[in-house]
Amino acid sequence: MQTSDSIASTPEAGSEAERSTLLLTYVLHALGPFTGALTGLIAVIISHIKVRETQSEFIRSHHSWLIRTFWWAVLWVAISYVLMIVVVGFFTYGVLALWWLYRTIRGFIHYNEKKPMP
Repeated sequence: MQTSDSIASTPEAGSEAERSTLLLTYVLHALGPFTGALTGLIAVIISHIKVRETQSEFIRSHHSWLIRTFWWAVLWVAISYVLMIVVVGFFTYGVLALWWLYRTIRGFIHYNEKKPMP
């Protein structure tokens, strides 16, 4: 098993530019709820581009994580919106908010520890 320090010094961790882009993407993703999802949309576009460009499994796993988080959130926002007619949507929207927060924080933590995402 590798330690964070040994992963940081290998090509598997990606280049400094790739890590900086990934960090920017996480920040944009985190700001999404406060910008009407505009920065989240920008983040997912960056992730869709970068996931194919990188040779690093670490970087690729994080971009894939952000892509899945964004598109599942879009789906559940739409479902929650429809379900608000019968009040259940307010509950599902709250659960979605907690799920999104969990995935964003977990991604930041794994990024900081230089661990790939599942």
